Amino acid sequence: MRLFKSLYEFALRWAVHPHAEYFLAGLSFVEAFIFPVAPEIMLAPMTLARPKLWARYATISLICSLLGSFVGYALGHFAFHLARPLIEDLGWMPKLNEIIAQLHDQSPWKTFGLLVLAGFIPIPLKIFTWASGVVGVPIPAFVAGMLVGRGKRVFAVCGAIRLGGERAERALHRWIEWIGWGLVIVIVALIVYFKYLR
Repeated sequence: MRLFKSLYEFALRWAVHPHAEYFLAGLSFVEAFIFPVAPEIMLAPMTLARPKLWARYATISLICSLLGSFVGYALGHFAFHLARPLIEDLGWMPKLNEIIAQLHDQSPWKTFGLLVLAGFIPIPLKIFTWASGVVGVPIPAFVAGMLVGRGKRVFAVCGAIRLGGERAERALHRWIEWIGWGLVIVIVALIVYFKYLR
């Protein structure tokens, strides 16, 4: 079954759509506080389609992610009690409580370090934005952490694809099924681990 190759080709078609940048901006914005799909799903094919615009795409994604993270922060700070049932239904509550405990009573620089680390670990960014709002992380540390944490991720993805160029595109096209199913296995394993084995 060639599921991921079809999805990848679909994403490539959307990547050259006249409004692709608006779709990327919207996806980056909502992913920072609620949506479960990371902006890399659009960043990668957009950069492959127009490699010279890699820095522009990364910047759009970063700015919109930062704006969305303010929404997550505000929701955590002002509306946590209203959103708690949804967070529990999504299965984020145990990890959110753990991060709230880590952020509570920490210095702003330690908080900054945790937010930077958020780009490397398999925990959705939105959990950190909500937790930061619940705890009341100082805004300067929050903004700096989001800029560095998300910035390194989107610029690394776009930069790596820009450097790889057509060779990376050919390799991705050839191996997309293996990569896609491998990611599914990793995601399922992480869900099982965090939900049942911890």
